[in-house]
Amino acid sequence: MLAILDEFDENTITIDIARAAERCGSSRASTYRYMQALTRAGLLTPASGGTYTVGSRVIELEMLKRENDPLLRAGRHLIRFSSEELGLNLMLCSYYGDKVLCADLAWTDHTIPEIYKPGRPMPIFKGAMAKVILASLSVSQLKSIYAHNASLIEESALGSDLAEFLSRMAEIRDAEYCITHAEVFSGLVGIAAPVSDAEGRVLGSVVFVVSTHRFEANDSNYFIDNIRNIASEIERRISGSAKQSGAGVVVAARPGRSPKYKA
Repeated sequence: MLAILDEFDENTITIDIARAAERCGSSRASTYRYMQALTRAGLLTPASGGTYTVGSRVIELEMLKRENDPLLRAGRHLIRFSSEELGLNLMLCSYYGDKVLCADLAWTDHTIPEIYKPGRPMPIFKGAMAKVILASLSVSQLKSIYAHNASLIEESALGSDLAEFLSRMAEIRDAEYCITHAEVFSGLVGIAAPVSDAEGRVLGSVVFVVSTHRFEANDSNYFIDNIRNIASEIERRISGSAKQSGAGVVVAARPGRSPKYKA
């Protein structure tokens, strides 16, 4: 039943019974019951022409997440201040175990189109924002990821075998930053640093999105030092907020037992 919700994306905002039945592999009668159950739960709502669209409960849950997520609470104002101060586009990304999402962004350099949006998923093996998160996972987690995604990892030039993959991840982890050139969008450079909880478990990343021309016109250490400082300040705020509220350690996401990622 829940597979029906996977049909929605940036290009598909409505679904009918026939398409839902195809998606979940059920009869039309069973699919109709599923659609009614999802509607009662507020996850779907009836639309015109016998179609359904995303329900109000999804919007309510998104609001709760944005207002209570430690990474967003600690980073949303800081990335806006830093973006204005530096004149650089900044994006905050969250790690959810099965994917990396754009959580928030501050876009002051309008010479670059605003191509990212909060909620947009990122490829896990491409782009600085995702690679720096991937490199922050434990060796055992990385081994499991490689076992289920070896061909995709090789296609992404992250290693033709496990040893090479782990070595590449160790390089990024030790550097505490990652720079990628035109891996997600042509003509753009990503400079990212990981954001972790007090126990060193990765929560997400913060990343500059700059044009290739601007990156090459500056010393790379300018971008590296600033992005690491922003990440450190977000971590300090997360830790301070947890201590002040008495909420304890922030719970970080982790890959599933059989992590299979999409390109």
